[in-house]
Amino acid sequence: MSLSHPFNPDQNAIPLAEYPKYWAECFGTAPFLPTTRKEMEALGWDSCDVIIVTGDAYVDHPSFGMAIIGRLLESQGYRVGIIAQPEWQNKDAFMALGKPNLFWGVTAGNMDSMINRYTADRKLRHDDAYTPNNEGGKRPDRAVLVYSQRCREAYKDVPIVLGGIEASLRRLAHYDYWSDKVRRSVLMDAKADILLYGNAERALIEVAHRLANHEPIETITNVRGTAVMQKNIPEGFTEVDSSRIEKPGRAMTMPNPYAVEENCQKQDTEAKPIIVRPSKRDAATSVVRLPSYEKLAGDRILYAHASRVMHLETNPYSARALVQRHGDRELWINPPPIPLSTEEMDQVFALPFARRPHPSYGKAKIPAYDMIKTSVNIMRGCFGGCSFCSITEHEGRIIQNRSKESILNELKEIRDKVPGFTGTISDLGGPTANMYRLGCSDAKAEANCRRPSCVFPEICKKLNTDHKHTIDLYREARAVEGIKKVMIASGVRYDLATESPEYVKELVTHHVGGYLKIAPEHTEKGPLDLMMKPGMGTYDKFKAMFEKYSAEAGKKQYLIPYFISAHPGTTNEDMLNLALWLKANDFECDQVQNFYPSPMCNATAMYHSETSPLKRVSYKQRDALPVAKGERQRRLHKALLRYHDPANWPLIRQALVEMGKKHLIGERPECLVPSERGEQRKATFAEKRRSGRHGSNRFATKHTGPIPVGNTKGPRKESAQNSQRGSQSASGQPGKGKNQGSAFKAKGPQVQGKGQAANSAGQRPNTAKSSGKVGGKPTTNNKGANKGGNRNGQANPNGKPKHR
Repeated sequence: MSLSHPFNPDQNAIPLAEYPKYWAECFGTAPFLPTTRKEMEALGWDSCDVIIVTGDAYVDHPSFGMAIIGRLLESQGYRVGIIAQPEWQNKDAFMALGKPNLFWGVTAGNMDSMINRYTADRKLRHDDAYTPNNEGGKRPDRAVLVYSQRCREAYKDVPIVLGGIEASLRRLAHYDYWSDKVRRSVLMDAKADILLYGNAERALIEVAHRLANHEPIETITNVRGTAVMQKNIPEGFTEVDSSRIEKPGRAMTMPNPYAVEENCQKQDTEAKPIIVRPSKRDAATSVVRLPSYEKLAGDRILYAHASRVMHLETNPYSARALVQRHGDRELWINPPPIPLSTEEMDQVFALPFARRPHPSYGKAKIPAYDMIKTSVNIMRGCFGGCSFCSITEHEGRIIQNRSKESILNELKEIRDKVPGFTGTISDLGGPTANMYRLGCSDAKAEANCRRPSCVFPEICKKLNTDHKHTIDLYREARAVEGIKKVMIASGVRYDLATESPEYVKELVTHHVGGYLKIAPEHTEKGPLDLMMKPGMGTYDKFKAMFEKYSAEAGKKQYLIPYFISAHPGTTNEDMLNLALWLKANDFECDQVQNFYPSPMCNATAMYHSETSPLKRVSYKQRDALPVAKGERQRRLHKALLRYHDPANWPLIRQALVEMGKKHLIGERPECLVPSERGEQRKATFAEKRRSGRHGSNRFATKHTGPIPVGNTKGPRKESAQNSQRGSQSASGQPGKGKNQGSAFKAKGPQVQGKGQAANSAGQRPNTAKSSGKVGGKPTTNNKGANKGGNRNGQANPNGKPKHR
């Protein structure tokens, strides 16, 4: 079968508004997309064209993937039904709306179902912020697989289209933390027909219209941002083996610049010009072959190599298609989708969302909705490239911005539509708070760039770091009638912020409610380099600016630093140095979580392979990474972040003795933990708990939510030393943030934040707590709830992943 090349980088994508509307447009807009036959009949429908099956409760809000997908398809004229959190033990719930005319849309929700259900220590969670009343257990493990199976059982001949964070980050053979093995592509295991990854609006509309025009699903193989299974590679493509790009063998030997050539014979060979062919030129006609699933399942180093090559092919303007053998089938991954223009972003966010949960939930509380109901997503994407985060793999490095007018209109909608609105906007942000309208200043360089990060190891000279647009947006948002306060809950990328002192001043003066969270992640250079994060010198520079402008504004405000424990490449010595830094700065972490390996991110490849995919991978000449995998070592890394907790002292003492650091045990000020004899002194229960009147007040885990506003003088009884607290680096919306790290209390201040979503790959909103997640400032590491934490992003094409 011959394959055309619509993803040629030189071609412009078809604008979303230029597709012809489907005939069912005559039914108009539904107040809520129907979830029952009765609601369908009230709309005059006899059937649905598309039925979306989701693992989340149905909230008609642009931070929830099923709402964006459903309303987008509705705007194209399709009748869309929603089956939210169905009983999955049999097919009955999947037949509730009848047979879809075009296709099933299957998504696990705004979070990866495994991250949603299990902690970083693989312990079962008993809550779910995307479910009414925070009830756990309302979605199955590996929800995409289970839902797809039930859809097939219900109506065998209806195409199944996968989407959302879980499918997006599992599109290739991937390491699965929960089973501790490499699994096949979710597309193959689900036996679905096509998978949409990343921000899927373009792919979704094209696939829907082609199916509506009676094109067989088997022939829809050339849509950007999709993955399909094929028997053979299509004709017209040149196959490039991944080893030609990054050979997993001996490192390249550089020539000796002082070597003397012994044979200086004259060469008669005629000189020929060197022709350089940018990858952009052959992106439409070449495909990169990755090692097969079978090979990756048994070779950790080859897995790191494959992960590295995959990350090199993520630029939508120059990436080539990928192909990977699974048994006797070929998994074909088309290049990433072209980013949405500002006009298209405005169209998506202007869809007629009800901005509240479906009425069938009554008065039940959905924590994820409560976290984001007064927040606004102003952009998508992240060029930070943090290795623990999957935001880039899901949303891309190129920032997709909304216009200022669109954002201000949404503020007015919140003011007019959200019940009980008090005048406070909880967040203006996205995966990060301060990447709005930032990007490469050289369009040609951007189209060919393969750097994983625009800010590491240093900020690229071609990166525009002018925060003028963000500053103007903040000022105009504060001026909207009925808006009393605008908070910034998304994590601030402080290395970018220091490039614009005016932005820091604006932020500190008007948009910090006592506490601002940032994410240094660690204090030691080794782990920071592997995370692709700036050093502590940048943190100190931002801290000085923050304190200066807080003083000028007459406010007592505090930074909340966020750290990760047990990240790949972190030694016991690194964690000890971090603990000593915390103690020296008088910080105490409340609840903490270890690094959470979420699918597809670089840090997960490090965790599995114990080598770094950030540089050329080699079997022999490679630096083996220390990775905390055993339960004891992961517990130790977490315990060192909570060095002040008496429950952790025995483990820390034992480790200090083993490390030859016995001098850090004792009652002297420089000691990290007391001796056993010193520990035996009597202490009240409140002292042991570090709570109540006898001790410091604690932060909620991962600092999940906007700090209460109205106190411009800051917390009471705070010393100059205790000027910071740790927190999650995610912002406050589903799918945005990271799932590992710590929240701090600097002894003295008192604050209790509400939960916020974490997750870059689908991360978990923080209720008991990047996230964060992705998520997705999804979150989606995945840090965070998964911040995505994963950060591992969020669900379906969009949602609001958060991270830092």
